[in-house]
Amino acid sequence: MAKKKQRQQQVKPAKQLDEGNSLSDQLSSDVLAKLKETKKQLVTAEQEKEEERQAQLAFEKKEKEKNKSFEELLDEYGFGGSKF
Repeated sequence: MAKKKQRQQQVKPAKQLDEGNSLSDQLSSDVLAKLKETKKQLVTAEQEKEEERQAQLAFEKKEKEKNKSFEELLDEYGFGGSKF
């Protein structure tokens, strides 16, 4: 009986050590480096997509302003009467 208790007590600390390790501790350094590089690439790609979206919105706004009719421009900016 005493031997079984000693063996059980010895096994439990080993499990606690495994659970205490984080995922980055368990992964090898090359795998961790690949994950970090992939994350960096994804963040960069997301930033580029956002910049492209902003540029597209600005272009569409400019085109819309350029294609407004005289009536739309008059409604937007008002009619101040004759300045001459």
